[in-house]
Amino acid sequence: MKRNFVVKSSTLFLVPMLFMSCGNRSTEGGYQGGPAEVSFAAVEVGDALVQNDYTCAIEGLSNIEIRPQVTGYLSKIYIDEGAYVRVGQPLFKVEDRVYQEQLNNSKASLQSASANLITAKIDLDRKTELVRSKIVSELQVQEANAAYLGAKAAVAQAESAIKSAQINIDFAVIKAPVNGYVGRFNYRLGSLLSPSNQEALTIISDNKQVYAYFSLSENDFVAFQNQHPGNSMAEKLKSTAPVTLLLSDGREYDLKGKIDAVEGQFNKSTGSITLRAKFDNPKDILRSGNTGKVQMKKNITQVPLLPIASTVTYQDKIFVYTADKGGKVVQLPVETVGKSGDSFILSKGLKVGDRYISQGFERLQAGMSVVEKSPVEHK
Repeated sequence: MKRNFVVKSSTLFLVPMLFMSCGNRSTEGGYQGGPAEVSFAAVEVGDALVQNDYTCAIEGLSNIEIRPQVTGYLSKIYIDEGAYVRVGQPLFKVEDRVYQEQLNNSKASLQSASANLITAKIDLDRKTELVRSKIVSELQVQEANAAYLGAKAAVAQAESAIKSAQINIDFAVIKAPVNGYVGRFNYRLGSLLSPSNQEALTIISDNKQVYAYFSLSENDFVAFQNQHPGNSMAEKLKSTAPVTLLLSDGREYDLKGKIDAVEGQFNKSTGSITLRAKFDNPKDILRSGNTGKVQMKKNITQVPLLPIASTVTYQDKIFVYTADKGGKVVQLPVETVGKSGDSFILSKGLKVGDRYISQGFERLQAGMSVVEKSPVEHK
């Protein structure tokens, strides 16, 4: 039975030992009794499914800062941190006695202005009648009319002051502008609130849908554009395949998402551009502030594939063992552009059809003699 060994980066600690002289090796670079027997294979071409993971930050569909619109002490808190609230639900109350007194004063001013308006109207009517008998002059009528118009404006001003005072009273009760979850409170009962406060009272996050923001390098973004048909970015986004969200613990989120927006420009400091994927969140599993990874997949055809189990990794570099024409081991570095299943996708080092040692290389070192193992015949 054939066995595959995956040699991880921990083998780095075994490298010095491999280069030490061992008693069971001959002076010609092989093992006692002749060259080591190994299995060879050739690089094959095939189709690959490439998966790329991009770290993302998750935000709710809307994250609304809750701020007071009037100044006063925080007198009541109607909800708790983390609670789910609906549009129009009361959240906080600012002490409103000052605004109640302003309302009462405005109402009194309206009554006074209304009385003045009645008096001005009576005087105007009286002088209008008297001017016909030429008891008063036309100028006196005009003065009475001006007084009447002034009194009428005073009434309108008083009515406006009442409405303004009522608005301040209404603003004293701070209500939820959207459905969502309440965040942490930055102020407590008795705190002095003002529209100029640097910090918001809290934040309400609508998480029924969430956005996952992630970044692509310039090369990855060019490949992303070339991969999808369309004459505009909007057309390309329509043709994108659904993407997967990997949670912080590595599990896949149940629902697929869709890339629906691309930032307008690259970040000059990082050389990357931000994309946005939208995910439904009916079970409220995701919250604003979560992190994860957006996984994008694409199929590519006719690429050289090398089994991962036939490679070794030293200091983040990938190597494969081959043999030269004289049967001597050569340790060859290779470069890859990604993984597909249990294979690397080769970009440099080996070509399709090149032979490499697929099994039996665990104790090999450069310069040792090897021969190809004869295939086992099954009776």
